[in-house]
Amino acid sequence: MPRVVAVFGATGTQGSAVVNALLEDKTFVPRAITRNASSDAAKALAARGAEVATGDLWDRESIKKALEGCEAVFGVTNYNDPSIVRGDTAGEIVQGKQLVDVAKEIGIKFFVWRLVWFFPAAYTQLSTIAALFRTAQNCQVANTQEYIISIAAVEDYLRASGLPNASIHTGSFAENIINFPYTFGKDQSGAYELRAPLFSPTKTVPVLWVEKTLGPIVLALLKHYQDRADEVLDKTFYVANAHITFPGFAEVLSKGAYPSLLLRSGTSTDGKSSTAIDKPVKFVSPPTTGVKEFDAMNEYVSEIGLFRDAVLPDPRLVALGVKFATLEDFAQERAKPHFA
Repeated sequence: MPRVVAVFGATGTQGSAVVNALLEDKTFVPRAITRNASSDAAKALAARGAEVATGDLWDRESIKKALEGCEAVFGVTNYNDPSIVRGDTAGEIVQGKQLVDVAKEIGIKFFVWRLVWFFPAAYTQLSTIAALFRTAQNCQVANTQEYIISIAAVEDYLRASGLPNASIHTGSFAENIINFPYTFGKDQSGAYELRAPLFSPTKTVPVLWVEKTLGPIVLALLKHYQDRADEVLDKTFYVANAHITFPGFAEVLSKGAYPSLLLRSGTSTDGKSSTAIDKPVKFVSPPTTGVKEFDAMNEYVSEIGLFRDAVLPDPRLVALGVKFATLEDFAQERAKPHFA
C-alpha cells in the first residue's frame, strides 16, 4: 500500500521542493494539495507521478477529503494569500489549527509544520520586542506581529495536540533574488545590486536554498519519524544553509568564492572555486520595501536576528543523513544561469 504524504503549498517554492524530493526518492507518494487542481502547475505535478487533490485551508471538509488515506502531512500557510494579507491577519492561525484538527481527526501519523521568521524569543514577547526595535520611521508593526504570532501559535497548538510532529524554522530564501526582481537587479550604470531594505551590512541572516535543501530535510524526517523517533518527534529544526551578511552573499553571487561558506555536511574547506556570475555585485539597503509590513519584518530580522546562535547546517539534520548544498552551489547552479 503506498505511503502517501499530503503536501500543502505544492505549487509554490516550498511545497514543490518537498514534492520533488518525494518523487525522486520514491519511498512516499506525494499528494499535492491545491485550490486549483486544473492549473498548469498542478497538471505538471500529476504528469510526473504526484497525486493531486483539491483542498482549501478555509474549508474543513475539503481538507478532510484531501487528507483521506494519507500517512503524513507537510503543512504550510501563505501570508500573501489575499484573504489573509488584505483580510484576516489572524487567518493563518485559523487555517493552521483547522489543519491540525483535521489531521488528528482522521489519524495522520506524522505532521511536519513549517515555521518562518522565527526569533529567539517566545512569540508572546514579540509585542515588547516590537516596541524596542521600531525605527525612527515609526513603522506600524501590528500586521507583522500577527504574522509571526500566527505561525508560532500553530506550532504550539500542534505540539499540544498529541499528533506526532516536527517543526522546521526556515531562514531567508536564496531564491528570492530570482523570484522577486526588486531584490536583485541592475542599477542605472548596469552594475548588479543585491537589495535588502533596512538591513544592516554587518548583521548575519540564515539563508536557505529552498529548492535543494527543504525537500531532502522533510524527506529525512518522514523516513525517520518511526525508527529514530527520539531524534525527530517534537523537535524544532533550523533550516538554512549558512549564516551570512548580505555583503557576503553579494560576494558569493559575484565570485562564488566565499571560504567561510564552503560548508557541506558540517565540514569546512578553505578552497576557492570557479566564478559564479563573474561580475561585481554590490549590496545596497534602500530605506523601504514599499510595504510597511515588510519594512517592519526586515527591521526585526536585521536587529534581532533569526536563530543566530544555531549551528548551520543543523547537525541533527546532518545526523539524519541530509546532504546540504552550499550557497556557492546556489550561485553556480541557479544564479549564474539566470543572471549571467
